[in-house]
Amino acid sequence: MGFDLPAFTQTLLRRASVTPADDGALGALGDALRALGFMVTPLAFGPEDAPTPNLFARLGEAGPHLGFAGHTDVVPPGPGWDHEPFGGEIAGGRIWGRGAADMKGGIAAFVAALADLLAARPLKGSVSLLITGDEEGSARHGTRDMLPWMAARGHIPDFCLVGEPTNPSALGEVIKIGRRGSLNAAITVRGVQGHSAYPQRADNPVHRLVDLLHELQRHRLDEGNEVFEPSCLQITSVDVGNPATNVIPAEAAARLNIRFNDLHTGAGLEAWLREVVARHASDATVEVQISGEAFRTAPGGAVTLLADAVEHVTGQRPALDTGGGTSDARFIACYCPVAEFGLVGATMHKADEHVALADLEALRAIYRDFMEAFGV
Repeated sequence: MGFDLPAFTQTLLRRASVTPADDGALGALGDALRALGFMVTPLAFGPEDAPTPNLFARLGEAGPHLGFAGHTDVVPPGPGWDHEPFGGEIAGGRIWGRGAADMKGGIAAFVAALADLLAARPLKGSVSLLITGDEEGSARHGTRDMLPWMAARGHIPDFCLVGEPTNPSALGEVIKIGRRGSLNAAITVRGVQGHSAYPQRADNPVHRLVDLLHELQRHRLDEGNEVFEPSCLQITSVDVGNPATNVIPAEAAARLNIRFNDLHTGAGLEAWLREVVARHASDATVEVQISGEAFRTAPGGAVTLLADAVEHVTGQRPALDTGGGTSDARFIACYCPVAEFGLVGATMHKADEHVALADLEALRAIYRDFMEAFGV
């Protein structure tokens, strides 16, 4: 009968793997891969009392080597569901559940495509899977820690496909060939508390904070380029914590996020940010976290093969895009070329997340066609 894709998708969906819990999701995936002949290695990184669960699997040793990356963890379901969040219900030509789109459905489709390929012939090259249980959370000890482990053992693929839900409304619309970088900053300006009627006896940090935020916000970082939209700075919080109307506070704080294209680096933006803050408030503190640098994979090669497979199955030539948030592809790009293609993401992170069964089967065919064209 062949591999039962809807049933395996249900198996994954019925594991309540809300970050950082796994609830057996990686184990179920490992069992399916072992049945196909893969060598499966569970990996745990991070603190001993709360390690992050991950899984690496590989079949074959020859080249070319194709990697597939993804995550089995999901965000909390939240309220407002008409379908059981972890029930994997099939109704109305759709399969429902948290993670159906993001991204257990994509993982299941790739496993099904592997099963189809291996039922037809032996592998010519090799295939590996790097699957983490912590992409929706901090992402500190998942894909980022798996890659050095893989590199030390000769497991870095020639190309990696990430099965994130890249399509906004219909299968075949978008292949992601890059992502913007992301910088978060917390700024604290200190002053001298005092009575608002006697400002000469105080030092109002709010005024200096407002001035520096205004300069940061009105500065245009760039105009974008042929594959990236302009970089964007957004002020996400301004906090004083002052319940009184007649007191100048001693401290004022703000947070901001910059999504930046490959015209910038995180270090360059941090230096600019600190320079602006210092001119307005020399004693201010600035805490910066760079969660990922901008990257892009050049069109051609495997990207073209993937686009051809998408077009063959859907009849639509996908756009090559770099928009949206971050993904684990930002870590993979430091080791090998990477692109992302998966299901329709219209319902991801929403109540009643679901995907069409027809899309699941079409994605299975796309992944099978791509593996054939890639030569594994």
